[in-house]
Amino acid sequence: MDKINNIKLLTEYDGTAYIGWQVQPNGRSVQGVIEDKLRKIAPDSTGLIAAGRTDAGVHALRQVACFRSSVKHPPDTIKRALNALLPRDIKIVGAGYCNQSFHPRFDAKKKTYTYVIYSGRNASPFIYRYVWRVNQKLNIHRMKMASAFLTGKHDFSSFRASGCASGNPVREIMSLAIKKTKTINFLDFKIEGAFVIIDIEANAFLRHMVRNIVGTLVQTGTGRSMPEDVKKILSARDRTVAGPTAPASGLFLKKIYY
Repeated sequence: MDKINNIKLLTEYDGTAYIGWQVQPNGRSVQGVIEDKLRKIAPDSTGLIAAGRTDAGVHALRQVACFRSSVKHPPDTIKRALNALLPRDIKIVGAGYCNQSFHPRFDAKKKTYTYVIYSGRNASPFIYRYVWRVNQKLNIHRMKMASAFLTGKHDFSSFRASGCASGNPVREIMSLAIKKTKTINFLDFKIEGAFVIIDIEANAFLRHMVRNIVGTLVQTGTGRSMPEDVKKILSARDRTVAGPTAPASGLFLKKIYY
């Protein structure tokens, strides 16, 4: 009997054209596209298990997924073969063997998401896929004050999507950093503008949690709410009292820690 290996893939993708990571009845998913190409290389491969189910339009710099197969090709060969077949907006950046017991989602200790905002008008046409264009100047100091109330362990019911299936709304945010920058590197040149970068690291996330937090912070940054209102929002445990859901375009799954 052929040995069954557990093979881990590190994947990056531009989520603009996809309904999200997970296979669904209708629409094109990142998972579905990779699995379709994988079957050409490893016909007996199981479905991919991923560390997180990114939503429609969300991007990933280091999505982790694994599959089982008896294929004898080494992981690096599988990586090269997949990249030759995959569309240009999906790339396998790493591949390797992992323990049979490894589970990308349940073994993850924490995850980091990054959200990119363009604060102002006349944004470069090269970045519209990857930012939320807010046509106002944002008060970063106010946003940082508001973010301080979100770090630590809390019930994040006010920041979860209505369709979130998680039975436990308690999550722990280890760090929430907000910075302003005037340039972003893109390909081999720099794009100038008023960018705001938000990095959120937590033990796990609820559905739309990052985007709802970002929407609330932007609401504070534009002066529509006070920084201390975040305490009331957390206590309310009611999605309707928090800010709007930020667009998916600015969100990136940055890193998963094991």
